[in-house]
Amino acid sequence: MSYRAVVFDLFGTLVDSFSAGEYERVLWEMADVIGAPRADFTRVWLSTFVERATGVFASPEASVEGVCRALELRPEPDLVAAAGRIRFAYTGRSLVPRPGALETLAELRARGYRTGLVSDCSAEVPILWPDTPFAPLIDVAVLSCAVGLKKPDPRIYRLACDRLGVDPEECLYVGDGGSRELTGAARVGMHPVLIRAPDEAPDAHRLDAEEWSGPTVSALCEVLALVGGKR
Repeated sequence: MSYRAVVFDLFGTLVDSFSAGEYERVLWEMADVIGAPRADFTRVWLSTFVERATGVFASPEASVEGVCRALELRPEPDLVAAAGRIRFAYTGRSLVPRPGALETLAELRARGYRTGLVSDCSAEVPILWPDTPFAPLIDVAVLSCAVGLKKPDPRIYRLACDRLGVDPEECLYVGDGGSRELTGAARVGMHPVLIRAPDEAPDAHRLDAEEWSGPTVSALCEVLALVGGKR
């Protein structure tokens, strides 16, 4: 197979997945700030992922406000803002490259491959993205909350390919299988590969994970062998 581009997922692929335990503790901290019952806040927050991922909630504060409406709570605006800052800071701490991520991206570009990103994410990521070490190494970043689409909607993959200037059949797609992303990529003609790092946290937070029997890698550097030498 001759590829022209490699498209990556973000969480669980270029950076580690959220630890479910740590994520819950952050949600509890947010709940405590606004005076919400921890269990109720966590339940509603997790149930509103689609709204965050598609930009319906356009900021961390809007996400908190959405949960508050569902719980019929009316905290003061400064408390909502404080809870939003906790979420923003947590996301920022999470955008740490996995071992080999930056080196793999740089080598792909050196070999002449286009690099892309398709991520289901909330409003913090577009704000933080330009200052991450990934930004100079990714030609096209398609962030779900900015485009109003989430995986496995075929339109989000096609949008990435269009912006990269390649056909889906010319793209390798690398992801951890959350949001049924690998099946979605395959349906538009991309060539999906599951990444599952052996040192991943046992409680990795992964929504709508799929069973996958196709190609698998255990480290990002293995992608280089899949695409081959210089174009």
